[in-house]
Amino acid sequence: MHSHDHAGHHHHHDDESKNIAWAFFLNLTFTIIELIGGVLTNSTAIMADAIHDLGDSLSIGLAWLLSRLGKRPSDETFSYGYRRFSLLGAVINGLILLIGSVWIFSQAIPRLFNPEMPVVEGMFALAILGTLVNGFAAYKLSKGTTMAERMLNWHLLEDVLGWVAVLIVSIVLYFWPLPILDPLLSLAFTLFILVNVSKTLYQAIRLFLQATPSKTDRHKIEQDISAMPHVDGIHHLHLWSLDGARNVMTAHIVMNEWVSLEEQRTLKEEIRVCLLPFNFEHTTIELEFSDERCRDDNDHHHD
Repeated sequence: MHSHDHAGHHHHHDDESKNIAWAFFLNLTFTIIELIGGVLTNSTAIMADAIHDLGDSLSIGLAWLLSRLGKRPSDETFSYGYRRFSLLGAVINGLILLIGSVWIFSQAIPRLFNPEMPVVEGMFALAILGTLVNGFAAYKLSKGTTMAERMLNWHLLEDVLGWVAVLIVSIVLYFWPLPILDPLLSLAFTLFILVNVSKTLYQAIRLFLQATPSKTDRHKIEQDISAMPHVDGIHHLHLWSLDGARNVMTAHIVMNEWVSLEEQRTLKEEIRVCLLPFNFEHTTIELEFSDERCRDDNDHHHD
């Protein structure tokens, strides 16, 4: 029975990889068509959307690679496993998108003062194609159940909406010559990308610098453990996150008197129960006696 379950799970993982791979190749091919189309139709809105799509292709590609790499067990080199690679992916992806956005700004801002009419028919045709391609990719991933698939599905839905916007602008331009709509739309896309990328980058960099995932959690752990019988204090309490979802904790706990082995065992069990709701991937707890000098204190005046 157990092996059957495992096989089912494995099959599902293959499905996830396949769906993501599908979406990746579809998106990447289309991004290339789009960049060329943006140049040919002389439309900054299409260029901006191409950068947006490129970002999505990259995050899909990274998610695909990392969903494979992240499954690798920890080894001698990466004792915490390969989860942290996804952070690296997020940072690289963010930087590429920032560069792309700056480039779009440099293209679109001069156009605001001197708008040029894009080739409307080409813009219209690309927008229809874009809506269909991204709609299909979003549909493929909407059946997915994993977090990665759900996230990517949002990306693709955003792309569909972006294309619908290009479609509407191209129809308006067909009937009314308002060329300024094109750079305005591209600036709207780019601002949207920048807001999202900045949020992700900020999170990723915080995690890289090993910021405490949640100050309230840290505070609660400190309070709960300090209130336990036989506990004099807690120090060197460190919390950090491997990838934003899986966290690690270490702490030193000072016991207030000579505590028997049985009582130490009870205390450890209490701590284990106290930490359960926080769902840590790894925890390391050191018990210290009150008259013992802490190994991690470099201060020699410690009494």
